[in-house]
Amino acid sequence: MKWWLEFFIAVPLLGFLVSLLLSGNSEKALSRTAWMTIALHLGGVIPFLVYWLWQGAPVVNLAAFTLFQDPHNAFIIDFYFDKVTAVFLVVGSFLTLLITLYSRVYLHREAGYKRFFNTILFFFSGYQVVIFGGNFETLFLGWEMLGLSSFLLIAFYRDRYLPIRNAVKVFSVYRVGDVGLLLAMWASHHLWKANIPFMQLNNYDLVHQQLEQHGGIGLFISLMILLGAAAKSAQLPFSSWLPRAMEGPTPSSAIFYGALSVHLGVFLLLRTWPFWEHQLTARILIGLTGATTAALGYAIARVQATAKSQIAYASVAQIGLIFVEMALGWRDLALLHFAGNAFLRSYQLLISPSVVSYLIREQFYHHQKREHSIEDSYPKRLEYTLYLLSLKEWHLDEGVNKLFFAPLKKLGHKLDFLKVTNVFWFFGLTFGLSLWLFPRTHLLPPQLAHYLPEIFSGMALLLVLKAFSERKYPRLVVLLIAMSHAWLALAASFNEHYEANHVLWYLGGVVPATFLAYACLEYLCRKEERYFDLQQYYGHQYEYPRLSFVFLLAILGQMGFPISPSFVGEDLLYSHIHEDEWLMAFFSALSFVVGGIALIRVYARLFLGPHIKTYHHRPWRSA
Repeated sequence: MKWWLEFFIAVPLLGFLVSLLLSGNSEKALSRTAWMTIALHLGGVIPFLVYWLWQGAPVVNLAAFTLFQDPHNAFIIDFYFDKVTAVFLVVGSFLTLLITLYSRVYLHREAGYKRFFNTILFFFSGYQVVIFGGNFETLFLGWEMLGLSSFLLIAFYRDRYLPIRNAVKVFSVYRVGDVGLLLAMWASHHLWKANIPFMQLNNYDLVHQQLEQHGGIGLFISLMILLGAAAKSAQLPFSSWLPRAMEGPTPSSAIFYGALSVHLGVFLLLRTWPFWEHQLTARILIGLTGATTAALGYAIARVQATAKSQIAYASVAQIGLIFVEMALGWRDLALLHFAGNAFLRSYQLLISPSVVSYLIREQFYHHQKREHSIEDSYPKRLEYTLYLLSLKEWHLDEGVNKLFFAPLKKLGHKLDFLKVTNVFWFFGLTFGLSLWLFPRTHLLPPQLAHYLPEIFSGMALLLVLKAFSERKYPRLVVLLIAMSHAWLALAASFNEHYEANHVLWYLGGVVPATFLAYACLEYLCRKEERYFDLQQYYGHQYEYPRLSFVFLLAILGQMGFPISPSFVGEDLLYSHIHEDEWLMAFFSALSFVVGGIALIRVYARLFLGPHIKTYHHRPWRSA
C-alpha cells in the first residue's frame, strides 16, 4: 500500500517537469500533458481508495527518505494517509482535472498558456505534498510550493498593475502565516525533543503527558498553528487578501481560492487536531476566530459589487463556520462541509462570466425593485453603519497593514541614515569582530556571552528591516538579506556548537543564490545602461524572460525555498535555538519571512508590471 503514496506524489511532479520541456507554441501538447497527468492521478486514486476501504481504512505512515541525519538532528520526508487525506485527495484530484479541462479552451491563444499549465501542475504537486505530509517539515515544503504558485497565478497578467500589486500583497500575508508554522515547528521540536511524525499525535497518553508537563509550550504551538491556518484560509484579520487574489484567470481563482488552496488552513487544523483537541483555550480561540469571520464575511459579501468578490467573501464565511465545527469537535462534518464548499465555489467561479452577462441583460430588460431584507428591520443608524463598514470591508486591509507591515517599515526607515557604504562598514566590521570572538568567548563576561545570540539575531533582523524598507537600491536589498543570513548563522554558532556541515547546509544555498541574483541585477543595469530603484514597475520580463526566470530562482534560493539546501539548513538552525530563547526564535522567523517579502518585491518591481518603455503596450493603471 505504501508505494501508492509515492505514486501520488511522483505523478504530478513528473508531469510538471515534462511540461517545462514542452514548447510554448504547442497548446495541445501542454494541455494534454496537464490533463493526462491529473487523469492518471485520479485514475490511481479511485482503485486505491476502494482497496483502502476494503482493508478497513488503516492509517498509513511512510518515512520516504532522509535528507539529513546526524546523532542529534534528522530531516525526514514523511508521508501520512488517513481519512482526512483521503477526502482532500479525491476532492483535489477531481476538481483539478475539471479545471484543467476547462482551461484548455478558456485560455486558448493566451500569451501565458504554457506558464499557466506549468504553474497548475506545480501547484498540484505542492498540494499533494501538503495533504500527504507526515510531519511539519514535509508539510512546510508543500506549503512553500503553494505560496509560490499562488503568487505566480495571481500575477498571471504580468503587464498589468493591479495583478502584480495584489500578488505581492497575498504573498506577504502568506509569509505572515509562515511565521506561525516556523515557530510551531521550533516549539514542537523542543516539546518532543525530536521531529515527531503526525502519526504519533494519535497516541493520547504521549500527548496528554507532554501537555500536562509543558502546558505553556503546548498552547503556544496551538496558537501558532491557528495563525498559519488563519492566514492561509483568509480568516480574521487576514480575510481581505482573498478577493485581491481573484486578479488571476478565472480557472486559477476557482481551483485556488474557491476550492483547494483556501481550505488548507482547515486541513492544518484537522491534521493537528489530536494535539489541540484537549486544550480548551485553543478551541475557544479557533471557534471565536471562525464565528467572527463568518459574521463579517457574510455582511461584506452582501454589499460586494463584483461576482468574484462576493463569492470570495461567501467562501470566507463558510470556512469560518468550518473552523467553528472543528472547535466543537465535529471533524466529520467539517470534512463534508469542506467538500461541499469546494465544489460549490468552483462551480460559481467557473460560471461567473456567463452569470454576470445574463444578469446584466435581465436587469436591463426586466428590472425589479429590491425585495425587503432582514437589514430593513434594523434601526436606520445601525443599518447604514453596517452597510458602510461592510462596504469598506471593516478596514481589514488597513488593519493588517497597521498591525504588521507599517511598524516594520517604520523600523526600517529608522536606518535610512545608513547609506550603502555605511551599512557594510558598520555591519561588516561588527561581524568580523564577532567572528574573531567566536573561539574566544571566555574573554567575554558570562552575562554578555549569554545574550549574544539574541543580539546577533537582532542584528540580522535590522538588516532585513532595512532591506524591507529600501526603495532606491535593489542590489543593496540582495546583499542585506545575504548578510542577515550570515548573522543568523553566527547567532546559532554562539548559542551552542554549530557544526561545519550545518553551516554548509544553511549557507550553501544562500551564498551561490546571492551571487547569482547580484549578477542578474548587474547584467540588467548594463544592458539597459541605467540603474533602477524600487519606486515603480519596470516590466523587464517582456524583453528578458530568461533573465527574469533565473533571477526568480536566485531569490527563491536566497530565501530558503525548497530548491536549495538552505531549506534544510533553516531547520538545522532552529534546532540550535533553545526552548527558553523565544526572542531569538521570533527574530529568526521574522528575518526569514520579511526577507522573502523584500526579495519578491524586488522581482515584481523590476521584471513584472507595465513596461517602462513606451513603445510596448501599456494597460491602464486601473487594470
